[in-house]
Amino acid sequence: MIDVRDLKKEYIEDGTSTEALRGVTFSIGKGEFVSIMGPSGSGKSTLLHILSFLDRPTGGSYKFQGKGIDEMNDKELAYARNKEMGFVFQSFNLLARLSVYDNVEIPLLYSDTPPAKRKELVESAVKSVGLEEKLHTEAGKLSGGQKQRVAIARALVTEPDVIFADEPTGNLDSQSGLQVMEILDSLHQKGHTVILVTHETQTAEFADRIIRIKDGTVESDQSIDSRRRINGDLK
Repeated sequence: MIDVRDLKKEYIEDGTSTEALRGVTFSIGKGEFVSIMGPSGSGKSTLLHILSFLDRPTGGSYKFQGKGIDEMNDKELAYARNKEMGFVFQSFNLLARLSVYDNVEIPLLYSDTPPAKRKELVESAVKSVGLEEKLHTEAGKLSGGQKQRVAIARALVTEPDVIFADEPTGNLDSQSGLQVMEILDSLHQKGHTVILVTHETQTAEFADRIIRIKDGTVESDQSIDSRRRINGDLK
């Protein structure tokens, strides 16, 4: 699904060049659950922006579903982001005065999905995160954990090929964070591709694989045996 080869990203400001990515290479297959870890300034956020079509690399190649990002114009990139990708952010990015239903429906408003189908998709997505009883509650009245579950439902509503989760537990207490990760894990078990960006080891260990980024390069790419993960003895 995702193939990155010798990916580079250079920023130039006031005549000074900064290399955020220095030749990153990896592939992610359909249905994988992958965590991308790294300290602040490692390049993981830059990498996420490129993988999710928010930015373009300055070197190397990135293919999504077999098509190179350099072969796609801005309109094609925007369509792919809306239809083929779902996003979960640390800050939830919900509209506080809108209901859960209205927040989850937003991605569908930019498509040609008819109203009856939109209703079906929204209700199904909200049910999948266990918040059907909050369907018509204003988002601003929810707890942090509930808000993040709404954000996951919104990411799911377009039936995307891949879900990007950027520090999804960063603003949550440990119990709410665990609930969110269990939902993401259940989505993976149902066949969704999940790419998680985090600096928290405990969160990253929900994945089947951890890619560690340091100074703009891949420091390690480790597959995780599920038995070791469940027993909590990941080294």
